[in-house]
Amino acid sequence: MRHFFLKTLPKAHKYVKSQQSGVLENNWAKAYSTSSEPKEPIVRTKTIPGPKSIELKNQLEAVQSTGTVQFFADYEKSTGNYICDVDGNILLDVYTQISSVPLGYNHPRLVNVFKDERNLKSLINRPALGVFPGKEWPEKLNSVLKNVAPKGLNKITTMMCGSCSNENAFKSIFIWYQNKIRGQNVSFTEQEINSCMINLPPGAPKLSILSFKGAFHGRTLGALSTTHSKYIHKIDVPSFDWPIATFPQYKYPLEENVAENKKEDAKCLAEVQELIEQYSKKNIPVAGVIVEPIQSEGGDNEASPEFFQGLQKICKKNGAALLIDEVQTGGGGTGKMWCHEHFNLESPPDVVTFSKKMQLGGYFHNEDFIPNQSYRIFNTWMGDPGKVILLEEIIKVIQEEKLLENVQTAGAVLKNGLLSLEKEFPIVSATRGRGTFLALNCTNTKVRDSIVAQLKQNGVQTGGCGDISIRFRPALIFKEYHANIVLDRFRKVLKSL
Repeated sequence: MRHFFLKTLPKAHKYVKSQQSGVLENNWAKAYSTSSEPKEPIVRTKTIPGPKSIELKNQLEAVQSTGTVQFFADYEKSTGNYICDVDGNILLDVYTQISSVPLGYNHPRLVNVFKDERNLKSLINRPALGVFPGKEWPEKLNSVLKNVAPKGLNKITTMMCGSCSNENAFKSIFIWYQNKIRGQNVSFTEQEINSCMINLPPGAPKLSILSFKGAFHGRTLGALSTTHSKYIHKIDVPSFDWPIATFPQYKYPLEENVAENKKEDAKCLAEVQELIEQYSKKNIPVAGVIVEPIQSEGGDNEASPEFFQGLQKICKKNGAALLIDEVQTGGGGTGKMWCHEHFNLESPPDVVTFSKKMQLGGYFHNEDFIPNQSYRIFNTWMGDPGKVILLEEIIKVIQEEKLLENVQTAGAVLKNGLLSLEKEFPIVSATRGRGTFLALNCTNTKVRDSIVAQLKQNGVQTGGCGDISIRFRPALIFKEYHANIVLDRFRKVLKSL
């Protein structure tokens, strides 16, 4: 295999090829000597999905919709950065279950977690955490989740997934907003109690959450009113009358369009303020604003630190909570545990939701967002202690192996290589992102879909987002030499087009 992107690597790069033939390959072999990873992707079938995947898909179709199924994986054989399918194809996975696998597949530290009998019993005796938590639950919340909490947010509400994290965060925001009006210690009126039971004010007040065009915050009913990435998620489903602002659409390269992009920030922030005022006049006040640090499903749209700083100021000015949705960006993929740490906000966000790489869902907040009464934020499981046990080991590996630094180093190689591809092949452009949380644009949807399909056929599993973007979501253990494999095969695909 030839490595076209070595010229883009810094001089200190561990795998820089010397003039001596085969040195790079020997270094690769040495790197793999401590790992069960294959040396490179292997594609054995003419098409993916192959025949065994197609057979399983037909079986599944008898009981469940399979329109979204790409192939059937063999998770026993998948390892590290590589996912195997049932047809024997071995793909370098830079999509990782939609940004959800922090340490790759079958990491030895995680495989051993449930060999501990105490951990196993936490897994099989799954408790209703809000009512019957295990004796170790307070310690786990403090030593695991609080250990990685965004600075300034010392309270945690655990949930199952990203959608229900946002749903319940909305509820916390609405309760917080009403408490400001009512007063924290004021009892509910009889009118409030009776009217809420028939979905009417004042007990069921007309409040709103402002979101952004292109956003994705979940597919459950309430969260869906703040999701605006694809029509297929929303069509036929009733939505709330909640405001939708424009998210910045930047021109690239960023360094050549500073003034224009600064005007875009100002225009979008002015629209947020205007919408808050409009909905106040409509008697549907904005109780909170939800925003992704990088709009993922909607096209990997990013905004500047100055935009987020301005958004926080608008929220404070108007008495609205700022909810930052870190379901996809959280967990280290941007080179920091939380993407909003890149923005130098003057104070912590009010609420930060999480899931995916964090294994379970939930949200960080301060005590202002804890309801005074029990059962207001509640469900049977309220998370999963088995997932927190996994997360505990994941965080140890991240810290011990300095994986956030690795993300920055590997991400720089991948991003520099993608920028080089832009110069060579005009059908791709607008490389962007932080760490290994990266994306670029294609000239149109057809070209994008063709590239994603051909990358898979060349052994690289990635994914699309928005209308024309390809996104990269490798595991935190993705190294510089993995980036070179991706770039080599990406170049091969682009050259074939």
